[in-house]
Amino acid sequence: MITAGIDIGAKTVKVVLVEDGGILAKSLVLAGIDTAATTQQAFDEALAAADLSKEKVERLVATGTGRKDCALTDREITEVGAAAKGAIHILKSCRTVIDVGAEEGRTVRCDENGKVIDFAFNEKCAAGAGTFAEGMARALQVPLEELGPLSLTSRRAVQMNAQCAVFAESEVVTLIHAKTPRQDIARAVLDAIASRIVSMVRKVGFAQDVVLIGGVARNPGFVEAMKRSLEMDVYVPEDPEHVGALGAALAAAE
Repeated sequence: MITAGIDIGAKTVKVVLVEDGGILAKSLVLAGIDTAATTQQAFDEALAAADLSKEKVERLVATGTGRKDCALTDREITEVGAAAKGAIHILKSCRTVIDVGAEEGRTVRCDENGKVIDFAFNEKCAAGAGTFAEGMARALQVPLEELGPLSLTSRRAVQMNAQCAVFAESEVVTLIHAKTPRQDIARAVLDAIASRIVSMVRKVGFAQDVVLIGGVARNPGFVEAMKRSLEMDVYVPEDPEHVGALGAALAAAE
């Protein structure tokens, strides 16, 4: 059976096609204003990559913030459920999933079957999401994709006290005026995001192994910040932003 999972996030739409537990194809497009059109585009691109017609896909399941508005799918699954299913499929020993996207972070504790035991959200605070990193990169006048590698060159921890994205930007400007090296500020920014996420994780409780997913997991500086804050290793799968869509595709096969 061929199934599709469609993850409609705040910034991107991801599609994963699965057959008997194996991934056939993936796609990712920017969500834009017309999410119906971009969702169709992402689905079409995944079909083309797998060299399939849409008639070959027997079931489709949506997840993500825009899942309720998806006209292509048969049913929907929450982001929490999709993250757990996708992560446990990739790493059987996974017991904690940390998902950090553009506008939200969440943590999920699950059992050996991928069943959700507990979960928490960061309540849409930008300080614990990718938009915080984007804003701070602009303040530093550094391309977002360079923020993580830049932070890895830092040799000194700098404390950022502001928890609000608006005040944090002012704090970054103050640090720049104080001649603080940019690499140290970059590390401070990513440490601040990690600290916010980990405080949420500790409320739920976590156990090994920890899988880090979502678009922000592509930032190597953030991954290192999470390891420091958790005081343990984390596993980042290939294409971490597709794990939710994978979970939805797996749910469609059940």
